[in-house]
Amino acid sequence: MYGPPLTRQAKKVLLLGAGELGKEVIIEAQRLGVETIAVDRYDHAPAMQVAHRSHVINMLDADELRRVIELEQPDLVIPEIEAISTATLVDLEQKGFHIIPTARATRLTMDREGIRRLASETLGLPTARYEFANSLEELRHAVKIIGTPCVIKPIMSSSGKGQSVCKTEADVESSWDYALLGGRVKNARVIVEEFIPFDSEITLLTVRSVSGTQFCAPIGHVQRDGDYIESWQPHFLTDQQADEARQIAKAITDELGGYGVFGVELFVAPDRIYFSEVSPRPHDTGLVTLATQDLSEFALHIRAVLGFPIPSITLLQPGASHALKASQEAQQYTVSGLPKALALPRTQVRLFGKPETKIGRRMGVALVSADDVETARSYARQAVQQLSIEYD
Repeated sequence: MYGPPLTRQAKKVLLLGAGELGKEVIIEAQRLGVETIAVDRYDHAPAMQVAHRSHVINMLDADELRRVIELEQPDLVIPEIEAISTATLVDLEQKGFHIIPTARATRLTMDREGIRRLASETLGLPTARYEFANSLEELRHAVKIIGTPCVIKPIMSSSGKGQSVCKTEADVESSWDYALLGGRVKNARVIVEEFIPFDSEITLLTVRSVSGTQFCAPIGHVQRDGDYIESWQPHFLTDQQADEARQIAKAITDELGGYGVFGVELFVAPDRIYFSEVSPRPHDTGLVTLATQDLSEFALHIRAVLGFPIPSITLLQPGASHALKASQEAQQYTVSGLPKALALPRTQVRLFGKPETKIGRRMGVALVSADDVETARSYARQAVQQLSIEYD
């Protein structure tokens, strides 16, 4: 039981990270009468535009993070990005604040080393071979062990920042520099991963709630430079592959615990399914669920964290999403082409309303439903091609 927003009886949710995914989470929370607070490092972030109120802070600053959470006294704290002082969340959880899904899950999944060791060494899940390095010299040694090509990533980053494929040993120094540039924190530590010759990459959205563990239909996706470009649902898997994927997703999410949506990323190789990463929150590739499911990943996340039942998750129709990305950095911009994009069959466009552009930044997404995945993907690509970002 709870009352309306902005009253003493309200249920309060504080979101750490106010991007496009957070915006959808806040909209779903408000549909259930929840009071919402959005927090991010810059003003006018997408979720701030729909939240009841907002705060602009550096979420890696422990004192600032603690100040805002203690000021607001939310019923739920929902981290939506990686760049957060997770040690502070652990401490606040011990003092009685409810961190979604758990402070431990947030801490482990922000750190590629923590989650990879948990998956491979503790749970015995199949992963790419890996090494860690703290310096350029250590990285050269790690690349010799793993072999080339290999993938080099910062220990802490998001949306593919700092990730590169090291094709030969001559690329090691440039990969090291790129990883340091893209890391979320000033931590000169990287992971070197074996390059898996996979057939496809998928996201298996895994939902933990009072109704148990449930799975959305697999989502296929294309990434470029480690960042999502397009996704589609359902992605075909054999029965054996689907069972294997669900077993891996359940094992890692059971270990992390708590309620909510987890984006489990997997490689589908000819011989088996490999665990890649997990995010304890809605996933960018899951934007497609806005066009495909009866309950989107955002609706599922809010239901789960509020403790409400989820009797079933229904795929209503195939669909696809395609990201609109900026090519320049600008503080003022406009988007044109909406009439042509929206003239395509069963097509939606979501513009995120970010206050400025950066090279490669997602500014919007085309969402298409269709009778089959290939048609949906085609129309989603066409819709984005009709859109143009004009820079002032």
